[in-house]
Amino acid sequence: MIDQIIPSLIAFILVAVLSPFFIALLRKLKLLQPIRKELPANHQLKKGTPLMFGIILLTGLIVSILFSPTPIMYFLAVTYILFGFIGFLDDFWKASRQDPLGVSSRTKLILQFLFTGTLLFYVVKELGIDTMVRITGNVSFDLPMAVYIVVIALFVVGSANAINFTDGLDGLLGVVAIPTYFFFFVISDTPEVKLYSLVMIGCLLGFLIYNLFPAKAFMGDTGSLAIGGSLSFLAVIEKVEILIPLLFIIYFAEQLSVILQVASFKKTGKRIFRMTPIHFHYGLKYGWSENTIVTVFGFVSWVCTFICLAYWKFVLHG
Repeated sequence: MIDQIIPSLIAFILVAVLSPFFIALLRKLKLLQPIRKELPANHQLKKGTPLMFGIILLTGLIVSILFSPTPIMYFLAVTYILFGFIGFLDDFWKASRQDPLGVSSRTKLILQFLFTGTLLFYVVKELGIDTMVRITGNVSFDLPMAVYIVVIALFVVGSANAINFTDGLDGLLGVVAIPTYFFFFVISDTPEVKLYSLVMIGCLLGFLIYNLFPAKAFMGDTGSLAIGGSLSFLAVIEKVEILIPLLFIIYFAEQLSVILQVASFKKTGKRIFRMTPIHFHYGLKYGWSENTIVTVFGFVSWVCTFICLAYWKFVLHG
């Protein structure tokens, strides 16, 4: 345990200490957040807040690799960097051009599927991850490699984008992601996964010092897509795909609200929610503050994490 706690503390301290300097650099480079016109008035006040603050989380990768320079750790780092690169392209476009739309969704999806397919092939061929999908301790499906890569690629890209949708309020994704990383820290028998998960928790705790309401800087897609990719691949490595709908329930609720809203408006001309992703709905319809929404969503994430831990222990390994 101490082998994971020390790197996590180091990552926390580094992020906490270095963040003010990085935020100042983002301001100097004028990499600032543009705000969509349709967002509520309280969000319009956030225009000009430094964007791409998620880059600071790369500190965790450096610490993890220094303490455990192994193939699995390098794989986790590459996964984070590749998804973060897609987010970086989007954030840089937004900040440099002050264009809230960023890079086209089509371009981002093509890159995500390209990276995901390559990473999945490596996971199966080089890291020896099997192509089984486990339902219970006694029930599983062994898929052909090609089918497995296609199915899991859809899962990874969908999950990564769902997690990306969650980054819409000050501190929201950080608060919700910590329980998810904690789940993988608890269940894994792989030292590298334990170390990586706890280091990411340390990074996010240091990050939240500056990202909780009122945020001094925004994570941006640079961080949220990277977190999405890394969490999705942790599920693949640990063979807990069956738990993802519950473990990722907040992320999928955010994504599903957008899908339902678009489908309803196209078909009936009416909106189901005041605004999507759904975190905006609670503020506009019920008057919840950002801190209230973040607290409630974080609580739900913790509850689902403990339910998943129980299923993992008593059903998958019972």
